[in-house]
Parts: sequence; structure tokens; C-alpha cells
Amino acid sequence: MTLTYEKEKQNLRIRGLTPEEVLSHRQQHGENLLTPPERDSWWSLYLEKYEDPIIRILVVAAIASIAIGLVNGQYIEGIGIIIAILIATTVGFLNEYKASQEFDILNQVNNETPVKVVRDSKYTTIPKQEVVVGDIVLIEAGDEIPADGQLFGAVSLKVNESSLTGESTPVPKVPRNAILADTNTPYTADKVLRGTTVVDGHGTVKITAVGDDTEIGKTAQAAIADTDEDTPLNQQLDQLSKLIGVLGLAIAILLDLALIVRGIITGEFSLTGQQWYFTSILAMGILTALVRVWLPIVYDGLELAGSSLKPPAWLENNSLTAWLKPLGLGVSVFGYPLLFGWLMGWLPETPSQWLPSDEATALLTYFMIAVAVIVVAVPEGLALSVVLSLGYSMRKMTQQNTLVRQMHACETIGAATVICSDKTGTITLNEMRVNTAQFPNNLPFVAEAIAANSTANLQRNGETRPIGDPTEGALLLWLEEQGMNYETSRDQFQEVAEWAFSSQRKYMATLGVSSFGKTILHLKGAPEIVLDQCTQMLTHSGVEAIPSKALLEEEMRSYEAAGMRLLGFAYCEDPDYTADAEIEDLAQNLVWLGFVAIADPIRSDAPAAITACNNAQVQVKLVTGDNPITAREIARQIGLVTDSDGENCFLTGQEFAQLDDEQAKIAAQQLKVLSRARPSDKQRLVQLLQDAGEVVAVTGDGTNDAPALNQAQVGLAMGQTSSSVAKEASDMIILDHSFQSIENAVMWGRSLYQNIQKFILFQITINVAACGIALLGPFLGVDLPLTVTQLLWVNLIMDTFAALALATEPPNEKVMDNPPRNADAFIISQPMAVNIFTVAPLFLAFFIGFLLYIQQDGVITVYELSLFFTTFA
Repeated sequence: MTLTYEKEKQNLRIRGLTPEEVLSHRQQHGENLLTPPERDSWWSLYLEKYEDPIIRILVVAAIASIAIGLVNGQYIEGIGIIIAILIATTVGFLNEYKASQEFDILNQVNNETPVKVVRDSKYTTIPKQEVVVGDIVLIEAGDEIPADGQLFGAVSLKVNESSLTGESTPVPKVPRNAILADTNTPYTADKVLRGTTVVDGHGTVKITAVGDDTEIGKTAQAAIADTDEDTPLNQQLDQLSKLIGVLGLAIAILLDLALIVRGIITGEFSLTGQQWYFTSILAMGILTALVRVWLPIVYDGLELAGSSLKPPAWLENNSLTAWLKPLGLGVSVFGYPLLFGWLMGWLPETPSQWLPSDEATALLTYFMIAVAVIVVAVPEGLALSVVLSLGYSMRKMTQQNTLVRQMHACETIGAATVICSDKTGTITLNEMRVNTAQFPNNLPFVAEAIAANSTANLQRNGETRPIGDPTEGALLLWLEEQGMNYETSRDQFQEVAEWAFSSQRKYMATLGVSSFGKTILHLKGAPEIVLDQCTQMLTHSGVEAIPSKALLEEEMRSYEAAGMRLLGFAYCEDPDYTADAEIEDLAQNLVWLGFVAIADPIRSDAPAAITACNNAQVQVKLVTGDNPITAREIARQIGLVTDSDGENCFLTGQEFAQLDDEQAKIAAQQLKVLSRARPSDKQRLVQLLQDAGEVVAVTGDGTNDAPALNQAQVGLAMGQTSSSVAKEASDMIILDHSFQSIENAVMWGRSLYQNIQKFILFQITINVAACGIALLGPFLGVDLPLTVTQLLWVNLIMDTFAALALATEPPNEKVMDNPPRNADAFIISQPMAVNIFTVAPLFLAFFIGFLLYIQQDGVITVYELSLFFTTFA
């Protein structure tokens, strides 16, 4: 899939590929598209909604209700439950499906980015996805490399490979025959890779690998893996559903037994010994056939009681065969004893006498009452309320620059106890700016020194932004702010020779005829190196001797200690230049012009957002590839660290990697700033924090961030410019790249959880009262004071309006004054439980009194039951 250098050398043609060769290469090597992780079909995504614990209970209730309907012709209850299931699952599916479509649009835009190529001896532009192996691609500052390739021409080319390596320092790139001896980078200097960005210079590339064969393509498939990490909300709903299922089943069984005993005592339920034999084997057969329905609830009860007993493997198998086997076994459990009893004469002679119709009707009535109790116990509106709350939050968060890809992330971010944030673009603007400039009062000459000795440019299309090296771009922006036109200064300088920056000499230089009428050599580079070559300095009064280099160096070190990048400027007039002159010979006895301190400004809203997270007791950890000095200073400026913080709050990636797991687990809790961090360091930090019980959110934008994004409970891809792999691994995309949006997402998540708790408090209170009515009604002479249909009407239709009101309640900023909730704490808190079991008995007492009142004459009519239901609803 990758062409060798020798073959490339032999086959290289500046004419580029012909149309026939393009088709041939595309068939042979494939298209320039990354194969996305295998996605489930839309119907599979819809069926996933049935994994919700509340939905599962509703399905069981629907099956039971429909089974009864087949006997007595009453289908309305089962249909009502099915409608409830369809509403809740469909709303949830549509919300996530729409978010998925919006996400695909973001990726499609990236695939259609125009790329400059040479084809059939003509320069043309094609979409990135149409690039093929063998294409000749022209790259320049600001371009994203469309595919992996080999350089055969480059001028001052520098590439930012941070999307692959995590290192933000631009890497020089040269053709193979000019590879630098001291190059020490993960990828060879003659190769450029898909997803990396040209920050300076220009070059010509022959594409050697496209699509999945690129380095990013190889990384993408390994980076995105299912961590099987359940969300905090699902864990709590699962616990709630287990509790409801256990209590509902237990109460229903006890109620059925109580009703049978009552019937036997009152004579309403009278069977002979032979009929009891038939009834017993029928019950055993039904219980065996439905073992996969009730046995998991029994194990749930054991789990809630603290037992470590696990369900057998066959109970975990959800295949069709696994469900059919108990049905066949149930038929056998009923059929063989039936045949044996008939042969032994233990059954009445005629089948019609095996179970009298009155007793059969009574048993069905008792079963229907038990189903009613289960329906009452299950808060059918809860699933819809949760979906509405998540969906509403999802849309509102999108309006506030947070595209939610996974609906559960709306709530999970609210449970976050740790946010591992990168620096560039999230805490800072990712826009280098001049913080301080120390120059004499000769701005036109300073403008020439900057503009003439630079390869950067400014692009003006709506907003002005640098094209080329970000540091040089910052200098041009500073000139613009001073009212100087860098293009005019550059055009007026007649360039004679230039020397590109090299890591050996640590400066760049340009020689030319100045607009001031002299031949001038301008230097720019590491200030200590440039200053060392200077003997004089330009002041407001003119050229003077340097009074103290030590004082100058001390002043510059103070800026470096503040995490800024420094550039020194110097010049000399009329140097002794010849065509074969070395710059080292010319750059002597220079005049010091001054220096600039450049920094990536902190976002104005970042300190306040960090403070809000600190107040909310959400730990923020800065994880960056920058050097320790810069990382620490940025953390200090945003209020993440203070002067009182010890050295255990700061680690480099290398130091972190050298710790064993036990040491690293302790360090992870204390850590506030991890500098020089590699992708593996970031993922390990997330895993260690999760092992310690933390709920972790992680930010990232590069392909190298994908493993950590996927590992975290909430992965946050930063901005639409994030790599497609990072976006695919994320749960949310922060569209404006701002930490303030992350803080807002936490606030929305916390408010969402509170809204769900409010609905649970509201509906469980009503359900406890209704359950009491269903339990006591049969003993007061009314088998079903509230029918299943009526209960569903209350839980689904009437309560839906309450769900809508609570789900759409806007977030309250006061939630950020509280610590994160315990992800393991039961969703029904102690105050909620006290409220439920204080208010529900009052409701129950009133309605039982009302029920006794309307049947004073010993008879209760349909009209009176309707009045009772209307009052309850």
C-alpha cells in the first residue's frame, strides 16, 4: 500500500497522474476515506432503547396484560402499556439519531476540503476524499495534509504533528536528500502525514498512502474501543427498577395468596382435592414457562439484600432458543403430571370439571389484580420523563455550543468529579499574541526588521488571522495593532539573501537594501544567542554601548518564567557580504534592537469557569504537551494552582510514566498539572482516576487523544476542527472550544438529574398511594378500584404534563454551589423517601375513606368508580 522511495524516484513525473491512472490507483489502493467504526443499523439503535431497565419492566407488564386479554377479551390494558413503551423508546431514538446526523455532517465537511494537486500536467483542486496514491499535492502554510506522502520539494517547511504525537512544537520537514542529522522526531523528516498541519513554508508531496493505510487510519481503529462503562444515571435507574421489580412481584404474590385464602375462608373459592391437583400442576407449569421473567427478579432481590450470588449463565443468555426452552419445559412440567394424574384417576372424568368456570374466573381476577399492582408499582411515566429531560437538555446544550452525540452524556457530565483539560484552545485562545515589546521609538525601522525577516502572512477574509508560523504571525498582528502595514514594509525592503532558522544556530536572517538607503542584515531568534552577538544597542537616542547584558538577560528570564516565548532582534549595517558568505561570519558585532514576549492569551472566561468548578468541588487537572514552566504559569493565572501548592501537584509525563500503579494512583489524586504529557499518559491518568471511583470527563482534539476520550465517562472533543477520530471517540463536541461551555454542561447535567429526581418524587408518591388502594380495595369489597387502563392513563397521560414541566425546567446556577453527587448513591435520597412515605399515606387515607363513603349502601356502581378515578386523577 506504500510506495518505496526508490520506486517513487524512478516514477516521479511532474505531470501528475492521468485520469486513467487516477481510476487505476483508486481501484488498487482505495479511496482517501477513513472507515468509521462499525455502526449499528437504525433499527439496532432503536432496539438498544429496550435495554433501559424501566422499559424492560414495562415489557413484562405488557406481556402479562395481553396474556390476560386473550382470555377475557380485555386488550386495552396491554395496548396502553405498549403505547407507553413506543412513545418513550421512539423519542429517545429520534434525539440520538438526529445528533448522529449532525455529527456526520461535520465529518462530511472535512472530507470535502479542497486540495491542490497536479494532474495531467495541470494544476487543479479536488476534494480531499478524491486524493489517490501517486497524486502530486502542493502544500503551503495553513493547509492540512490530506494523506500520507513523501516530500520531494520543500522550502522552510514546518508541520504541526500534534494531532498524532501530542507535541505542539512545529517539526521541520525536508526531502530525503536533505534530512537533518539532528532530527529527533517520531516520524522521519521527509514524510508528511494525514491530519497534520503546515504552519510555515511550502512543499510538494507525492502521496504514498490514503485512507485506512495512513498513520491516522491505522490509529483510528485501535483507538476507539468499547469500554463497557455504564453511566451513573443508568446505574441508578437499574437499581430503582430492581427495587420496584422485587417489591412489585413480592406484593403481587402475597396479594394473590391473600385473596385465595380469603376466597377459601368465605367460600368464594372452593375446589375438590382432584381440582386442587390440576390447579397445582397448572401453576407449576406456568411458573416454569415464565422462569426467565420472575427468576431474574429473585436474583435482583438477593443482590439488593447484599448477596454475592450470581445468576446462572443460561439466565443471561437472551437468544430466542434460551426463551423457548423454558416454554417447552413448562409444557412438560404441566403435561406429564396431567397425564399421570389422569391415568391414576386423580382428575375428574371430564376436562370441564378439572377447574370450574367460577373458580377459573376468580383466579384470572386475582391475577389481574396482581398485574394491576405491578403496573401501579412501575412508574411508567419515568422512562418518558427521563427521555424528555435528556432530549430537552440535549437540544438546549447544542444551542449553547455543545453538540451532544450520546444522550446519556447530558446527565453523566453532571456527575463528573474530575475534568482533565488540555491547555491550547480550551484554556487559551490558541492564538499567539505579543504580550510585551521592548523596542526603541523607531517604529518604521522595527516594522522593517519584523516584516522583511518573516515568511508569515495575514489572511483577511472577515477576520484577520495569521498564515504560517504562529509566532511570526503574532509579530505581524502586533504591527497591525501599531498602525503599520507589514506588506508595505516588506515590499520596500529589497531582499538580497536569506537564511532560514536552524536548530543549530537558533536564529534566522535576511539581508537586503533597506528603504532607509542602506544594506542591512536583520536577525531574529533566541534572545540569548542574538544578544551574545551584539556589542551595541539602538536606543531612543541612537546607537549606544550595551550598559549591562546581565540586566537585559535577567529581564528576559522573568518573562520566560511567566511561560512566555521570547524573540530577540538585532541588525548590522553594510555587512561584508559575498555570494558564498556564511551567516555565522556576517552575524557579528551586531546592534541589539530589542525583544518581544509572546504568549497564547488565556480565554477571558476561563478563570471564572475554573473558579465555578472549584466551588462545585469538581477537580480540574491540566494535561498538556507544553513545557513545565509554561504549564505551571498558565495554571497559576487561571487560579488552578496557588503558590502554596506543593511539588506533588506538578508532574511531567516522563515522571508520571516512571511511577508504578500504586504510586501513580496516589499521584493522580494529588496531581493538578501534567506537562509534557503523551497520549498514553493521559489515558493512564483517566484509568487510575476511574479506579479510584472518580467520574472523569476528558477534553481533546487530536487523533492521539482518542483513547483517553473513549476511556472517560464523558469524552469532549474540542471544536469543529477536532480530528474525525477524536470526534468519533467523543460523547460531546464543544463547538466554541471554550472551558466555559464545559462548565455550563456540568450545570445542565446536575440540573437534569435534579429534574429527574423531582419527577420520581412526584410519581412514586402517587404510585405508593395507588398501590395501597389496589392492595386494600379487594378486602373492602372492590376487586379493582382502579383498573390497569386507568392507572396507565394517570401515569402516562396525566403525569406526562408534569414530566414536561419538570423536564423543561431551566438549570439553576445554585447547583454549582454543591459538591458532585455520589455516583453510587441511590437515586431516591433519604429526604425524598421521607417525603414519599409521609405524603403517600395521607393520600391513601383520604381515598380509602372516599371509597368507603361511596359504597355505604354496600354496592358500588360504575358511575361511582368513575367518580373515584376522576378524583384520584
